[in-house]
Amino acid sequence: MKRAIKILKDNDLLRIIDDELDINLEIPHIAYIEVKKEDSKALLFTNVVDRKNSKKFKEPVLMNVFCSEKSVKLFIGDGDKIGAEIESLLKMKPPKSMADKLSLFGKLFSLKNTIPKKLKGKGACQEVIKLGKDAKLSDLPVLTTWEQDGGPFITMGQVYTTSLNGELKNLGMYRLQVYDDHTVGMHWQIHKDSNHFFHEFKKAGKKMPVSIGIGGDPMYIWCGQAPLPIGVFELMLYGFVKNKAAKLVKSITNDIYVPADNDYIIEGFVDPSKMKIEGPFGDHTGYYTLEEEYPFMEVTAITHKKEPVFLATVVGKPPLEDKYMGHATERIFLPLLQTTCPDLLDYYMPENGVFHNLILAKIKTLYPGHAQQMMHAFWGVGQMSFVKHAIFVNEDAPELTDHDKLAKHILNRIDIEEILITRGVVDALDHSSPKFAVGGKLGLDCTGDEISTLGITLKKDEDLLSSLQNISSEVKKLKQYYLDTKNPITIITVDKQRSQKGLFEDLKSTYVNIKILIIVDEKNQNDLDNVYMLIWRIVNNIDSNRDIYFINNTICIDATNKNKMDNFDRRWPDDVDCTPSVLDSLQKRGIIDISPEFKKKYQL
Repeated sequence: MKRAIKILKDNDLLRIIDDELDINLEIPHIAYIEVKKEDSKALLFTNVVDRKNSKKFKEPVLMNVFCSEKSVKLFIGDGDKIGAEIESLLKMKPPKSMADKLSLFGKLFSLKNTIPKKLKGKGACQEVIKLGKDAKLSDLPVLTTWEQDGGPFITMGQVYTTSLNGELKNLGMYRLQVYDDHTVGMHWQIHKDSNHFFHEFKKAGKKMPVSIGIGGDPMYIWCGQAPLPIGVFELMLYGFVKNKAAKLVKSITNDIYVPADNDYIIEGFVDPSKMKIEGPFGDHTGYYTLEEEYPFMEVTAITHKKEPVFLATVVGKPPLEDKYMGHATERIFLPLLQTTCPDLLDYYMPENGVFHNLILAKIKTLYPGHAQQMMHAFWGVGQMSFVKHAIFVNEDAPELTDHDKLAKHILNRIDIEEILITRGVVDALDHSSPKFAVGGKLGLDCTGDEISTLGITLKKDEDLLSSLQNISSEVKKLKQYYLDTKNPITIITVDKQRSQKGLFEDLKSTYVNIKILIIVDEKNQNDLDNVYMLIWRIVNNIDSNRDIYFINNTICIDATNKNKMDNFDRRWPDDVDCTPSVLDSLQKRGIIDISPEFKKKYQL
């Protein structure tokens, strides 16, 4: 990590904080605020303590290493250029001339670097070796990020696993709960490669070797979350992008190979017959994911550099560090997605849609039903299968990142007849689906021409609010958006006292004035002037099978928190929020400086 720190420092992307700060809430809260700033920087904490256990750490903690588009380019490269290189490989043709042959040879020769290189002997990650009882997780400055978290979590752990026969290798990024000095949880979601390997070992009745890397080249982090096909070792992507092979060394107590330049390696074995309750954890959805049983690793060794740096990240409500990593992933993997969806021109996953909750896609529309066909293709491809809401536009649409123009373009083309609602797999972290990991899918086909008529009579906000409140006192506030389109959006806040299906029915006499009606709770900091966070709330909170109604040609969407009134039997989690007393303390000490407006904007 010291090389990464130098790169950040040389490019004015590093802030060094020498104040004494606690691994419990303080350090992650500072990082959470920093990455939301327009000029955010990476943070190096040099005076790290654990006040609860009266412990001081020699090791510094580095956070927000992917703090901006600039830092992503420094550590990963230009996403568009890398994507173009992948595309050129996918579209290679037989050479017709000597120049073509030389060009082809050069491309194929460079692919030799995709294969990780196994070194003999030990690596820098093994300069210090602690075995058995001496290998204590409490010696690492593992952070507790949020007040309701089940404990400290390693958040930038590179989890290296192998299949039972040793032929397949995997690098994954999973949160890792530290239970005690020698036990760490494995949050292997049911759809992940490591979980497939886990079941192989479970069936065979054998313990599964696992090694966890922390630090080293930041590129390892990005590779660990890249949506590669099953069976492709993520460190091959490292070699392809860097044009140099990843250098690996064998772990001390198991046969897993790990990067030689990692700052830390935590080694051990998972007994597939044993499980522990993991969580809660304030996750990247901006909600806590609730307690579930997961496997855990029994630590056999911890090795590290002589002067290691502990790398961590913070997740919660957007925008966060995953915003910048996610945008790079979009650019680089577009060509691979186009192999399954050849008429896909571009796609965009806004960070306030927490990526899997909302995707915008531009296609070359060739025939009726083409967009619906593409929706099904998306929902059947790798990690795209987790996408809950997909909006498709034609090639003549504005740029997908031009939010205002694109919103108008979409709203002028929403037709109830062209809305697809189906059901399928959703992310294991999704809290809104009635069943774990299975929920509704919504597809909007906005590839056609602008619809012909508005079909309603517009009212001013205050007059429309009065009409709704005359029917129900549950309605508290109202704001309309895009009144200059064919599908204006009306958002209301409510004091929820019942299933909102009843409220939608009660309000139907007002639908002569409303095309799209969205309901959110009056509580939970919902601010009708804060579009960014409203989108975050809405796409998080709805399951299209349960929460979308069509009444008198009005689209009604219930984005309230669900409970028994909605026949929702799962426990609805709390928002991820900063602890006010921690923010107040940091502000008084001059470590952070945030305004009430900043707190409100990002719902801290």
